[in-house]
Amino acid sequence: MRSASFFISPQDLWTAIGTAAAPQIIDARRRDVYDAAPNLLPTAIWQDAKSADWMASLERTRPVVVACKAAHEMSQMVAADLRAKGFDAGVLAGGYAAWTGAGLPLVDKATLDRFAPARPSQWVTRRRPKIDRIACPWLIRRFIDAQARILFVDPPEVPAVARETGAVPFDIEGVEISHDGPRCSFDTMLKLFGLEAELSLARLALIVRGADTARPDLAPEAAGLHAISLGLSALAGDDDHGLLQHGFMVYDALFAYLRFAAQERHNWPVKAA
Repeated sequence: MRSASFFISPQDLWTAIGTAAAPQIIDARRRDVYDAAPNLLPTAIWQDAKSADWMASLERTRPVVVACKAAHEMSQMVAADLRAKGFDAGVLAGGYAAWTGAGLPLVDKATLDRFAPARPSQWVTRRRPKIDRIACPWLIRRFIDAQARILFVDPPEVPAVARETGAVPFDIEGVEISHDGPRCSFDTMLKLFGLEAELSLARLALIVRGADTARPDLAPEAAGLHAISLGLSALAGDDDHGLLQHGFMVYDALFAYLRFAAQERHNWPVKAA
């Protein structure tokens, strides 16, 4: 995504979020406004608008979108400075007010502060992922923390590694982010981070649940996700992070299908006899 103008609309930003081409999102709200707010734009990081020290940590190859309360002085000041430094930076038109008015998804900030108080955050789970342990990292990187680090270790070592590193354990028994009855860890994450009302993510959760819990009846796409996931795992062997890279392409495609192409149909036209 390139910033063709100084402003990007909430809908255009939402179209980019959830993809590999998503911009870096900077929350430039005044600190008191940020602290009082219950929610945060997906993957956004708060930065002090009056300081430029943090700008050196941004990736120059990725565009930047700056958001404040209503797209007035705070975000425009930061975007102007970034542009002067050669970044492809733009402002979220209308700021948080416009985003909220459009009914677009936000991440629960209290949950984010609890699980990922510092960036990049760190997460740990069982190695040899297949379905839920690919879906959860995808959700983390696309909606919570784009720079998150994912660790894969032997199942018995997950709690100890979590204690030693401070990483968030997930998709194992006895932790908060795990299965809840028939619902998967992916379902749990959506609920905790306030994202379960987003219709495409909710539909994706149903597909993941069907594939991960042997319930292909839950969604027509579940059997396909199950087959592709097991095939990718067989090809990857012990290369968990290589599998993550290929698996993200699958979830990017599924999410794009659910958002933009779910009503499209294909068949071979057959002439009547």
